[in-house]
Order: sequence, then C-alpha cells, then structure tokens
Amino acid sequence: MKAKPIYKILDEKGRVLIPKALRTAAEMEHGDIVRLGIQKGIVTAKKVDLIEIGDQSPEAVETFVRAAIRDMPEETQIGIAARLLELVEKRKGQRHE
Repeated sequence: MKAKPIYKILDEKGRVLIPKALRTAAEMEHGDIVRLGIQKGIVTAKKVDLIEIGDQSPEAVETFVRAAIRDMPEETQIGIAARLLELVEKRKGQRHE
C-alpha cells in the first residue's frame, strides 16, 4: 500500500519538519544521526549509525560524539559530563585572568 504524499513548507533557514509518522516508520529518534544527500535531484534523508570516516567537520564530530555518548553506560556519561564541566569552568577562569 502506497502512503499518501505529505507536503511541508521549507522555512527561512531551509528546515523541514519530518512528521512523526515518517520518523516512526524510519525508526528515527531524537539525537539520531541522519545523512542528507541528493540523488538525481531528489533530497534524501537516511538514519545512519556511524558517520563516514574522513568527515572531520565540527558538525560531524559533534554528531558522532553525541551518538557515542548516548550508547554509553550511565556512569561513563556522568564522568564525561563532569569532565566537560571542568573544562568549561577552566576556560571561564582563563578568560577572567
């Protein structure tokens, strides 16, 4: 059975909301990595587990880190969060010197 087309308006920042029904069907959840591409003039969005090796853009690195942290045990997540807070506090202290 073919689904009815869904129409969305592109906002001023180029964003389009993927409706919940489509996200559910594609098993996409908040925080997932989505690879955007274009094939024969058609924009594609595909959920992926890992970013391609070699993509060192800040966005790709942040996405990878978020995905990796999400799958870690809670104790490890807390340790990483504590270390990040230490780094932020250290940077704040350096700015005020």
